[in-house]
Amino acid sequence: MPERRTVALVTLGCARNEVDSEELAGRLEADGWQLVEDAAAADVAVVNTCGFVEAAKKDSVDALLEANDLKDHGQTQAVVAVGCMAERYGKELAEALPEADGVLGFDDYADISDRLQTILSGGVHAAHTPRDRRKLLPISPAERQDASDVALPGHAQEPENQPDDLPDGLAPASGPRAPLRRRIGTAPVASVKLASGCDRRCSFCAIPSFRGSFISRRPSDVLNEARWLAEQGVSEIMLVSENNTSYGKDLGDIRLLETLLPELAEIDGIERVRVSYLQPAEMRPGLIDALTSTPNVAPYFDLSFQHSAPGVLRAMRRFGDTDRFLDLLDQIRAKAPQAGVRSNFIVGFPGESEDDVAELERFLTGARLDAIGVFGYSDEDGTEAATYENKLDEDVVAERLARVSRLAEELTAQRADERVGETVRVLVESVDGEDGAIGRAAHQAPETDGQVVFTTSQGLTVGRMVEAKVVGTEGVDLVAEPLEGAEEAGR
Repeated sequence: MPERRTVALVTLGCARNEVDSEELAGRLEADGWQLVEDAAAADVAVVNTCGFVEAAKKDSVDALLEANDLKDHGQTQAVVAVGCMAERYGKELAEALPEADGVLGFDDYADISDRLQTILSGGVHAAHTPRDRRKLLPISPAERQDASDVALPGHAQEPENQPDDLPDGLAPASGPRAPLRRRIGTAPVASVKLASGCDRRCSFCAIPSFRGSFISRRPSDVLNEARWLAEQGVSEIMLVSENNTSYGKDLGDIRLLETLLPELAEIDGIERVRVSYLQPAEMRPGLIDALTSTPNVAPYFDLSFQHSAPGVLRAMRRFGDTDRFLDLLDQIRAKAPQAGVRSNFIVGFPGESEDDVAELERFLTGARLDAIGVFGYSDEDGTEAATYENKLDEDVVAERLARVSRLAEELTAQRADERVGETVRVLVESVDGEDGAIGRAAHQAPETDGQVVFTTSQGLTVGRMVEAKVVGTEGVDLVAEPLEGAEEAGR
């Protein structure tokens, strides 16, 4: 029997990309590939790129070049680019980066094994020609579920050659858009896609053009995948998409998320369900209730505010203002005073005035956000904002970015201080003899919102949910003392 070929997946970008990588891993393993963690030990390194903003694109190119260097030092024979940057630029990326032996778009995912075999054998698979993926699905959301021939990473079509006897740890496809999935890593938290694409037309964002229009996964597929993750030892699932507040609109029920959450939270082994990527303009009382009162659902609100000055928001093709946003936060905290809230903001948008920045600072000061991401505006290819006049000088954008970032750092540290004395449920994520134990509370999503540092690791194990009292802070991080009997608090 010939030796199995090896493949390593290097993932950049957001949690949605992590799900896509695990789909690719599942497809490859089901077709006989051996997955390895170290790219230097793989016959082919597949880099799942990010194409969101310039910094992310640079990181993707650097990762591809780094993987290419392995061809001189390790057993790596080929480097292949997939993901958003590959989908967005296609042939242009292939021409600009000849070090990549292949540039594969989303349409190649269903045949990823054949594509890699061709490249490893010295063949060439032509880089795809980018197209506006919004045009691939019907305009009417209600008609999109029948478009079974459109590639949807993270909930793609069931492979025709799926084997009857899958390797241990490989999730079976369970519906017309349920992918094979193989976990990469053993973290006690994993993301589950609710949907793909976005129907919003924010003037600064190119994501809909290469991710496509919004389409929901069916609840049965989401539930089946969550059950499988629980069997794999996952304690917390994070629901991801480009816009979770739109979930169900193409299935005939815009309130579908409110009914899905309790079902997810009741899955044996799932200790916490977290919802990310919420649009403030689409929030509704029923969803606030579900997120603040459903047992095992984190009262966590990842709200995409982007700005709070009305004029800037209109130019962004968004809605709201400082007072309406503050009122939304008041509604949330009236239901759950300890609720966690995070958001991202863009400063230096074309036409933004000093008064607009002051209005944003007013909002930030009153919002009491747990985590704040601040980005300086830059033109993105193919976006409406790139055509705007009244662009600000780069030094003005940089000054505002630094100023608002300093304020954000001060305010999030203050918000962390407000939590001293609170009792929090913490998912233990690592226990190390030297570094102690680290976890995350309900208001802290993976990698973006800080963490909890335990005062002791005694009795704590990875994947357990424990009660702890916050006794101090380190910036946005909390220092917490496990309560007596906390080691028995997890299931």
